Amino acid sequence: MPVAEQHSETFEFQAEVQQLLKLVINSLYTDKDIFLRELISNASDALDRLRIESLTRPEIAAGEEPRIMVIPDPAAHTLTLRDNGIGMSRDEVVANIGTIAKSGTGELLRSLREKPSGEGAAQLIGQFGVGFYSSFMVADRVELVTRRAGEEGATHWESTGDGTYSVSDAEREGHGTTITLHLKPVDRDNGIDDYAERWTLQRIIKQHCDFITYPIVLVAEKEPPVDQVVPETPEDGAREIEEKVLNSMQPIWARSPSEVTEEEYKEFYKSISHDWTEPLETIHQRGEGTIEYQALLFVPSQAPRDLYYVGFKPGLKLYVKRVLVMESYEELLPRYLRFVRGVVDSPDLPLNVSRETLQDDRSIRLIRKALVKKVLGVFTSMRDGNRERYVEFWKQFGRAIKEGVGQDHDNRDALNALLMFESSHDPEALTTLQEYVDRMPAEQEAIYYLTGPSRSVIENSPTLEVFRDRGFEVLYLSDPVDELVVQSLWDFNGKKLKSVGKGAVDLGAKEEGTEELEKAQEEAFKPLLETLEKKLETWVKQVRLSGRLTKSPVVLVGAEHDYSPHLERMLATGINDAPRQRRIMELNPKHPVVEKLRERFAANPEDPAVGDYAEILYGWGLIAEGSPLHDAVRYNQLVAELMGRSL
Repeated sequence: MPVAEQHSETFEFQAEVQQLLKLVINSLYTDKDIFLRELISNASDALDRLRIESLTRPEIAAGEEPRIMVIPDPAAHTLTLRDNGIGMSRDEVVANIGTIAKSGTGELLRSLREKPSGEGAAQLIGQFGVGFYSSFMVADRVELVTRRAGEEGATHWESTGDGTYSVSDAEREGHGTTITLHLKPVDRDNGIDDYAERWTLQRIIKQHCDFITYPIVLVAEKEPPVDQVVPETPEDGAREIEEKVLNSMQPIWARSPSEVTEEEYKEFYKSISHDWTEPLETIHQRGEGTIEYQALLFVPSQAPRDLYYVGFKPGLKLYVKRVLVMESYEELLPRYLRFVRGVVDSPDLPLNVSRETLQDDRSIRLIRKALVKKVLGVFTSMRDGNRERYVEFWKQFGRAIKEGVGQDHDNRDALNALLMFESSHDPEALTTLQEYVDRMPAEQEAIYYLTGPSRSVIENSPTLEVFRDRGFEVLYLSDPVDELVVQSLWDFNGKKLKSVGKGAVDLGAKEEGTEELEKAQEEAFKPLLETLEKKLETWVKQVRLSGRLTKSPVVLVGAEHDYSPHLERMLATGINDAPRQRRIMELNPKHPVVEKLRERFAANPEDPAVGDYAEILYGWGLIAEGSPLHDAVRYNQLVAELMGRSL
């Protein structure tokens, strides 16, 4: 390919790319074949992008049939891949190949060092979109010539993977990209096969790229007849070249599920997702009637690393009459199911459409409704039929499912039934809400829960004492998103959800004489409670006797509609001097500390030590729930003075 050297420039790779190249080149990956599937997948993506852009700019496609050419040259020991996709401009070449424009680069490099195995590393290549660099596993030098569709000039890129690359002007007939690998010597002991040999290429492409929707054409010497043992060599030394399509290209989603093998499903999933682990679940569905569509969906085994980032893109491709019209269409499934990968194909949609048009399309709404129902049904079947598998799914994607509780009111009951939480019932096993309800004692009227930063903090909270003594199970909600879940999850199967850290405690019928005793206690403690409330009015709105404490002297709780302390801390993160809610302080009238404090106050209501003890008790309550002290220095001084007086 002619290159105009007068416009040649040499650049250094971004620092992260140099580190990545070193890891790649130094035989980090045991399966070197992954380079070919990555390059072919990139070529397929370029053809997809051309197809989508040509919907609004039909002139750039120029009527040429899309294809991916694989051209080995055994004599020169090179391998060339050529596509007629969207191509790249000079600026795009520098931006896309010289740098990794992705926030997770550092995490990628750490992960590569931690997962040196072939399978784990291959998975990471796909996850982070850096497949092009895998070329250097098998090549000493890589050349690329590319021309952006709609532009006249081409760009030549070249590197030996030594930390620098050159970019120059070039000529190319038509749009697309040509990559030439100057291959390393064959070294099968170290996993480097002969990638200039047609049989090797056919094996890899059939195994990994059979369902690519564009023809992958091998351009090589014509195969000799089967019965010809020794190939005849023409007198002029030139052998006949043939073009042979290597992949079936038959849309797997259009076939009957009974005709598709598990291995075919797995390979198709890998080809569209760039995730080289096997899918956890496969959903092959055909819709007929009001709207006709075919869908092939996959639930990954592992959550993508950027699943909970704002910029994460859903993974469903939209086809119309087997023509890709949108690479990633978010309206096919709600946001909380964004981890589901796959394709949806419908003949009932128009080919030339925009995202805005489809958002209001009745057919899309019907497809979405059917897909959500099917996906949630699969999760329900997994929960009921394979608990261990469902728990693994929940650990990966449960947080996303929880997002749906407040978003998808049409499927509220199905989503609520899928939820799993830690609880006081078992130190390790998760529980569903239905399982919780099935275990409830007859006298228990509500589903109790408590939110907090971790299980250890929650289960050591004083608010649980009376519930533990009564044998009432409490759900431990330690995931940050749980705070949003309980804003929408008010009841389940007729049982209201109630926080054990809010409001007054009413656990049903009391023993005879209990009410009279409580009234007497309230009367005896009333002067002290009023004094403490006035002393602590900056931080508390009420001081009262507790019905939830059996061992601790004090606990801080909220009113029914207050934020939990856990949510308050999350909202205050990064905000200096964030306002705090005034809390309710409850005292245990049976605790020796509280009883002696009442006696001391009764003996001398003006005793200044009573105010000091009030601050200590309030600080005690903050520490018990995991909240920071308002004034740690003051608290330490009070504790030191108390110790000095008592020792």
